[in-house]
Amino acid sequence: MTVVALLSVAPVIEDSMAGEVAKAVEALEEHDVTYETNPMGTVIEAETTDELFAAAQAAHDAVDGDRVSTVLKIDDKRTRDVDASEKVEAVEEHLGRPATNRDE
Repeated sequence: MTVVALLSVAPVIEDSMAGEVAKAVEALEEHDVTYETNPMGTVIEAETTDELFAAAQAAHDAVDGDRVSTVLKIDDKRTRDVDASEKVEAVEEHLGRPATNRDE
């Protein structure tokens, strides 16, 4: 089974959140997940929902602050393994090009 999720963890503050977001991302290192951070969150892949939830909990707990906002969106494909890169590749196949308009 492959579980893919989008995780966003951030303190509710006025100043830059980058340092606290870095703590959340660093907390993922203690878990058996792969991840990639982008401007809107972190895509996480895990073999089980248990591992995914544990990693998300660790990321949430790693952020300091009086108020922390966490959003977790999960795609749990239970009958086949599809990783995050394959999902992007499927869209690119339909587009006939990379799914970006940025110059590399």
